Amino acid sequence: LFVTARPLAATQRAKHSCTVRRTYDKDSMGIVSRYVLFELLKVFLVALVAMTGFVIIIGIVKETSSQGIGPAQIVRLIPYILPDALRFTLPGTLLFTACMVYGRLSGNNEVMAIKAMGISPLVLLWPVLVLAVGLSLVAVWLNDVAVSWGQAGVRRVVVEAVESVAYGMLRTQRSYSTSRFSVTVKAVRDRTLISPVITYQASADSPPVMFRAEEAELRSDRAENALTIIFRNGTMDWDGVATMQIPDTFEQPIPLDAASQARTAAQLSPAQLGLSEISGQLESQKRMIEVLQEEMAATAAYQMLAGDFTALKDAEWEKRRQTLDAMKNKLYRLQTEPWRRWANGFSCLCFVLIGAPMAIRLRNSDVLATFFVCFLPILVVYYPLLTYGVDGSKRGALPPCSVWLGNVILVVWGAWLLRRVVRY
Repeated sequence: LFVTARPLAATQRAKHSCTVRRTYDKDSMGIVSRYVLFELLKVFLVALVAMTGFVIIIGIVKETSSQGIGPAQIVRLIPYILPDALRFTLPGTLLFTACMVYGRLSGNNEVMAIKAMGISPLVLLWPVLVLAVGLSLVAVWLNDVAVSWGQAGVRRVVVEAVESVAYGMLRTQRSYSTSRFSVTVKAVRDRTLISPVITYQASADSPPVMFRAEEAELRSDRAENALTIIFRNGTMDWDGVATMQIPDTFEQPIPLDAASQARTAAQLSPAQLGLSEISGQLESQKRMIEVLQEEMAATAAYQMLAGDFTALKDAEWEKRRQTLDAMKNKLYRLQTEPWRRWANGFSCLCFVLIGAPMAIRLRNSDVLATFFVCFLPILVVYYPLLTYGVDGSKRGALPPCSVWLGNVILVVWGAWLLRRVVRY
């Protein structure tokens, strides 16, 4: 009995030792993961606030210089510029955070200590990979919000501030113009325009109307969505066809969209549409192309049956071909845009797959040097491939999925780096 009991006791002690060791390893891995995640969040939030604030300042300066808006409009612009700033700063900030945290861990031999304990280095990398996946989804959402809500809000603020913008530019430059509306003055006294010359074109098909007056004043009405021009002692000229004298006061309302330098909804490119709008635009564009191609085919068949072959080369056919090419070009851009936004969003994950393992292998606590070494291959490989894919897709030379070419290369490269970190 004694001889039988000894191996049983040894087996129980071995099982108990393995159980304790597994519990210890599990607790250790949890502590390490929480520690790394806390360090990542701490550095990421500080860097994100700093970089986003810098980009917002650049955006405000750009809008101020191009639109001439005042302090009140600048404050209103900040919420609308924020999503646009975040979608550019998120990937770079996450890469900087990964380089800083993992470069310091590797430089202080903490990664080597983790390996010496028999714990896989993936325990250190899981927190940043999970964070990168979550932020990639957020970045995709921000790419959509920045154009569907942010840029629309910027246009609305600029349109509503057209009166103050026009007065500001007239005081400094003596002129203000948009595609359908222009004003030149001799001087501005308070709110009175001295010797103004105002040109307004209601539509592309209508002739422009020129107003000349001794004095004028601008008043915007948001409720009526109009900029009213009050003339005193002026004349109206319809493109040299007719002229009318205005001896007294005359008011001419102009739509705010026409008087503003902001683009209207009809002038927006596919890159300025929300993802929910792109699907409807795609179907509409495909139907328009089909209708035009059917009309061209029917017209060509009729002219060939009539023996009028010279008509196939006239200016009208060239105009139709140009229209069809422009419609196809817009279709290609609409097809490319959703792929581009998802690829841009998941650049966060792709950057981390390169930055974190490379920072560990460099074993350099100098964050700027590590960041430069990690960002250089991204700058040389990722952005040229992204540009190549986007340009080819917009021209119809490549399928829309080609915009993911740079992301795929970074993922393959990052997987190779991760494998070497785990093995060595």
